[in-house]
Amino acid sequence: MTDNASVWRVRYQRPIEYEVANCENIFSLENEALRSIGKRRDTRRFIIVDENVNQHFSKQIADYFEHHGINARVLVFPSGEKNKTVDNYLWVLRELDKFPINRRDEPIIAIGGGVLTDIAGFVAGSYRRGIPHVKVPTTLMGYVDASIGIKAGINFNNNKNRLGAFEPPKKVFLDRNFLKTLPPRHILNGMCEMIKLAVIKDYELFELLESHGTSSIESRFQDETSASILDRSVGGMLEELQPNLFEDELARKVDFGHTFSYGLETHPETDLLHGEAVLIDILISSLLAFARDLVAEQELNRLFDLVSKFGIALNDTLVTPQLLWETLEERTYHRNGLQRVPLPKGLGGCAFVNDVKFEEVESACKIYEERKKSNEPIYQY
Repeated sequence: MTDNASVWRVRYQRPIEYEVANCENIFSLENEALRSIGKRRDTRRFIIVDENVNQHFSKQIADYFEHHGINARVLVFPSGEKNKTVDNYLWVLRELDKFPINRRDEPIIAIGGGVLTDIAGFVAGSYRRGIPHVKVPTTLMGYVDASIGIKAGINFNNNKNRLGAFEPPKKVFLDRNFLKTLPPRHILNGMCEMIKLAVIKDYELFELLESHGTSSIESRFQDETSASILDRSVGGMLEELQPNLFEDELARKVDFGHTFSYGLETHPETDLLHGEAVLIDILISSLLAFARDLVAEQELNRLFDLVSKFGIALNDTLVTPQLLWETLEERTYHRNGLQRVPLPKGLGGCAFVNDVKFEEVESACKIYEERKKSNEPIYQY
């Protein structure tokens, strides 16, 4: 309290602590993980499951909670970014309200990709001003990126994640067995975020992707080398997130690939997955870095060769200087008035710039088109 009797200062620190843990065969009846979170272990759980996951695991989920004597309400959520809406957010809340859980002791459980864990986190942060939740990512994108931080949100007014909150989970369980069921495109979608991390902060990860990335894709990350790549990616992402969980510092390495991608994702006609839009951004941003002598030609070639090697398809029909510039202006507003564009500084390093000009974006787009011609099958569906 200050000396001034008309001014009161309130201070309170909320501790943020949660674990991201590898957990093989999470629905095995002997596995205690999902029932271990919460003070009242054998009561009720509200479970939100992605519809694609439900097709593969509905029986295992039902059997698991029945075996442990837990009254489980399973809500099947429609897949895809288009369903990350206010209407679906309210629908989940209404269903949760029909099945009232104990406010502190019975966490809701989200089992699915980044779209589902985002919306479930926002539900958890807003229902009764906050209830605990557990995340079980089932896509590679969710595994290495979307599910391991504390951001949650939904799309609003034609803007991605315009409504949201910072809501820490009680725990995140990583079971790479889910990756066995993913279509190839969704494995590659997650690989794009791993490329992002490798280029902007982890040269050794880049080398691992060069030497073992293709075999990891083919095995869907089921062999031991791929498991170590997953662990390195998760650890690297958490190294960046932990000191800045609430984004007090807006110059963030993990925003690499998230400057120009935003505008591409908000045009549903491109049918771009998040990682695919991020990868286009990575390539454009790396060309900007090359023009500023931040990246050597050999390093740039290695990046394009890696994309070519993985065979990642990109619908880049909307990649125009005007759209990318408009997106940069919107991101500048989002980043509190400065561009704060992360660019690679060599492979594995990062520089932030605030003075990107339209002419630079225009030039990068031209070079991107030229480089595309030599790898035409890679950049088209």
